[in-house]
Amino acid sequence: MRPVFVALDTANPTRLNQLVGQLGDPQEVYLKLGMEIFYGLGAEPVRELSQKGYKIFLDLKLHDIPNTVYNAAKQIAKLGIDYTTVHALGGSKMIEAAKAGLIEGNPAGHNLPKLLAVTELTSISDQVLAEEQNCRLPMKEQVVSLAKTAKAAGADGVICSPLEVQALRAKVGEDFLYVTPGIRPKTSASDDQSRIATPSQAKEFGSSALVVGRPITLASDPQAAYEAIKKEFN
Repeated sequence: MRPVFVALDTANPTRLNQLVGQLGDPQEVYLKLGMEIFYGLGAEPVRELSQKGYKIFLDLKLHDIPNTVYNAAKQIAKLGIDYTTVHALGGSKMIEAAKAGLIEGNPAGHNLPKLLAVTELTSISDQVLAEEQNCRLPMKEQVVSLAKTAKAAGADGVICSPLEVQALRAKVGEDFLYVTPGIRPKTSASDDQSRIATPSQAKEFGSSALVVGRPITLASDPQAAYEAIKKEFN
């Protein structure tokens, strides 16, 4: 079954525990823990949730000089996580350093965390890409270029819009992970996302895994919403 990560964004430990407790059996739940949790509560919740059996995607989007990223990735791996991220815009040497850090810091007996490279954030529109980032490539070509760089540097996959997965599979390959945020069921608002798709559309496009936040965490029954999205995607 292809995973659906629930994006949890809260620095309130009571709210975090409440949300996690509403999602079901830890062995069947994939969690994306981001900057708000990590900067607000530290590393301990990450370690604790991993020890309870949750699959953890620690999304800190590392982006710095290679040596700094290497040392950060080495510490991240010690938390027992399953996935983590860097920015593809940091370049091949930085991505290589992140992978080396994960290998060096990975605890004995634990699967090596998957390294995912962020291409262009799903909040970035074509207009912002051209006018603010001054990128001469169209969005899909830019994302493909970044994904090729990431793959050559040892990343296991990319974070991308579901709208770009088909082009990526054709030009980057099938032996790569395409993890897609920007997922909104038909009844949900788009919020601050610009490049979005429904779970069934993401399945059709070929997404390897989904990241879904507010449509689950703000639902009246988070577990039911989570199960419905998993069923639609798989």
